[in-house]
Amino acid sequence: MRVMIANELKEHPMARLITAITMLLLLALLPAAVGAQDATAEPPALPANYQLTGFLHIPQHWNNCGPATLTMGLTYFGFEADQDPAANWLKPTSEDGNVSPWQMAEYVNTQIPGTVRAMVRVGGDLTLLKTLLSNNFPVIIEAGYDPEPDRLGWMGHYLLMTGYDDAAQQFNTHDSYLGPNKKYSYEHIDTFWMHFNNTYIVLYKFEREQELLTLLGTNADATQNALNALEVNRQRALNNPNDAFAWFNMGSNYVELASVDPAAFTYAETAFDQARSLGLPWRMLWYQFGPYEAYLAVGRYQDVIELARVQLQESGTSQFIEETYYYAGRAREGLGEADRALANYEQALFLDPNFTPAQEARDRLINAASSSGG
Repeated sequence: MRVMIANELKEHPMARLITAITMLLLLALLPAAVGAQDATAEPPALPANYQLTGFLHIPQHWNNCGPATLTMGLTYFGFEADQDPAANWLKPTSEDGNVSPWQMAEYVNTQIPGTVRAMVRVGGDLTLLKTLLSNNFPVIIEAGYDPEPDRLGWMGHYLLMTGYDDAAQQFNTHDSYLGPNKKYSYEHIDTFWMHFNNTYIVLYKFEREQELLTLLGTNADATQNALNALEVNRQRALNNPNDAFAWFNMGSNYVELASVDPAAFTYAETAFDQARSLGLPWRMLWYQFGPYEAYLAVGRYQDVIELARVQLQESGTSQFIEETYYYAGRAREGLGEADRALANYEQALFLDPNFTPAQEARDRLINAASSSGG
């Protein structure tokens, strides 16, 4: 079936690439992401080992790996080794179970004085990590984490990458939970990083932005980056159709591509359904919210409410994740339940007053009620 794109979207240089992706995500017919490009076809010559220095390790406070890891990265640029300023802005409620990569970048780009910036991309690989590190760009990755399987179980975690050693086949990291100079094998990073779509945050000085974009190659453009990552995950699913993470990542990539072609939400819906049918860690929706976005876009409001309800019934800090309330609010709004939607948005903002999507949704509802005289 041909994908129809609104005229205004056709102006985007990547729109024509997305239209070439067929609608069906049934694995036997799963199409290549036409336009996806191999950013590592001719990798630069890299040193066999490299180590960035100048970081100060910060042991995380309870439930604070995001702010602690981000602050560790900022110490490279001379910032104080104090995780509290980042925590106070990123998660005013200490029980908040998640800080998303876009929030970490927003903190750096809007709250940090000076010229330090942050850029988020997905679909990274080990060569790219080594390329960035050997060019003196600190990198934070988001990855699956299970340091105490019998006590904690699978969760999301941020790692500050500081160096690598090809001979030992290891990356050096600062791990806010396990300590400084924690070494992880290439195999370990390769396995657990894909649980989060190989997401990475690059920290850099603004005057080096063009240098960074050059190193990123085709991944410098956010839409092309999503296409590239989609093709990586499509190949993973072809190699192992039972890989739930590959299907979930494809769904996340399609959600990103929906900003150019809204029809991509249909593909995302199918990919997320397949991932859920294969089985995902129970904490998955603490950290990644693509299923909510896809199901809302196709009108599956009750499914969103049910997913949110399941999350809120889980033990731990699940009741303190503002995104759960935000997406439940959007589903209530889709069902025409404005009062319940507003209550959900207010709860999201009670947990995190800086959570801009809930701010915008709340203000929109309040303004709409005022305009209608309600």
